[in-house]
Amino acid sequence: MEILGYIAAIAIGITLGLIGGGGSILTVPILVYLFRINPELATSYSLFIVGITASIGSIKQYLLQLLKLKEAIYFAVPSVLSLLLVRKLVLPSIPDNLWTLGDLMITKNMFIMLIFAVLMLLASRAMIYGQPKTNTKEPNYFKLGGIGLGVGLVTGFLGAGGGFLIIPALLFFAGIPMKQAVGTSLFIIALNSLIGFTGDIISGVKLDYPFLLSITGIAVIGMFIGMAISKKIDGAKLKPAFGWFVLAMGIFIVVKEIWLS
Repeated sequence: MEILGYIAAIAIGITLGLIGGGGSILTVPILVYLFRINPELATSYSLFIVGITASIGSIKQYLLQLLKLKEAIYFAVPSVLSLLLVRKLVLPSIPDNLWTLGDLMITKNMFIMLIFAVLMLLASRAMIYGQPKTNTKEPNYFKLGGIGLGVGLVTGFLGAGGGFLIIPALLFFAGIPMKQAVGTSLFIIALNSLIGFTGDIISGVKLDYPFLLSITGIAVIGMFIGMAISKKIDGAKLKPAFGWFVLAMGIFIVVKEIWLS
């Protein structure tokens, strides 16, 4: 299973490089089901893997002038604040055993994975049916910051970058063209993820760094592959196919956690 996990890690980078999101939503399921890592710990691993991969991608996008810093900052500040609140106060306070439904015990780890499955189902819908068209009006920084607040909650709780929420927000509320939205999304994902990971380290989370660096290195290779592909193929055309894959993964998680656990 681990060999399959290392192969799957390439997909994390490819999707981030190709469409500015989506790769992070694969990271936690890969870590949990293929590497047998505890779901809560997997969210910390995910923040590092996604953060490093997205930061390298965002640097390249900045050099190509495909990163809008002002819009990114308006989005990222409230996002980072809500992320740190969740990682520091909310997640540690959730008990290991939440409630019982008949013979089924809902644990903290199962709850994390089920919420993740719901996120994947929502993400798949956005990918399959496409993103909203770019809004040509003046940027709405208030709404942009509000969505940033929500993305911070998602990133903090699940270790997912939230690219499927970030890109539509940048398109509709900031009026950014698709290619610039991808670059700006990578910057926001990187900022959120790395600050969240730093908070975990300060809180004393113990990590297997050789493993973490190996997965991250593979994901970075995938990132460059994704960027190379994006020059030849419009990432928007590949989103529906990836959306169906994410949908299948979300359904698998629900079945695995409720009926096969």
